[in-house]
Amino acid sequence: MKIERHDVGTRMSKVVVHGDTVYLAGIVADAAKGKSVTDQTKDILLQIDGFLKKAGTDKSKLLSANIWITDMANFAEMNSVWDTWVSPHNTPARATVEAKLAAPDYKVEIMVVAGR
Repeated sequence: MKIERHDVGTRMSKVVVHGDTVYLAGIVADAAKGKSVTDQTKDILLQIDGFLKKAGTDKSKLLSANIWITDMANFAEMNSVWDTWVSPHNTPARATVEAKLAAPDYKVEIMVVAGR
């Protein structure tokens, strides 16, 4: 079966497509690095939309999502952004955990898997 890779780096690819399944790497804030959980979550979800589009799919086809936040006290703040973004009646299986992320400026990281 064919494997496609997009935004390929020396360490990882941001998007890998195997058959009709699209795997995204963990996405962190780019433009909103160091800003609020709200701003970072919006930034990440905008990036996810772009990566999914590049792979020929969209958020209505999400299968699963893993979310890491640095402080569960920010869970509701992150969810308020997620809830306005996620496709109604197409919500993925999801887990959210508190974790220390790769750099102190990151407060949220999201990884998704989608169908095409």
